[in-house]
Amino acid sequence: MTWERETDDEFEDELGDDALDEDRENAAPAVTVEIAGLSLYTRHGVHAAERELGQRLVFDVSFELAECDATVTDRIEDTINYGEVCEQVALAAQERSYKTLERLCTAVADRLIGRFGAESVRVKAAKPEPPIPLPVDEVSVEVWKEA
Repeated sequence: MTWERETDDEFEDELGDDALDEDRENAAPAVTVEIAGLSLYTRHGVHAAERELGQRLVFDVSFELAECDATVTDRIEDTINYGEVCEQVALAAQERSYKTLERLCTAVADRLIGRFGAESVRVKAAKPEPPIPLPVDEVSVEVWKEA
């Protein structure tokens, strides 16, 4: 015996066009929150001087929310406070020192998942003035993580 998946056309025939249209209208839209260019003074890096003197890092963060009632209610309290997101990134980036941007980005991602219930998070950290002896605009690392 073999199982075959119904095609969308067969499924549509069974339910009727009206039922599918209603399901699509009632489905909650996906919400992605993005913050770009959050500039923070931090103390991360492989070299001791980077950790002692510190340097500026620029963060780009985006995350997906499974549920966001503000899509229906239009109420501020039913969505994410963007200022609080920035504060959480700053706390994660400034409360301790990491040697690698990979670990730093993962710490930020973990914090955002835990704090805001994000389904997935993307965190990019860039060093605009990396300590390397060649002309480079920036170096960056991006981590993507699912909850």
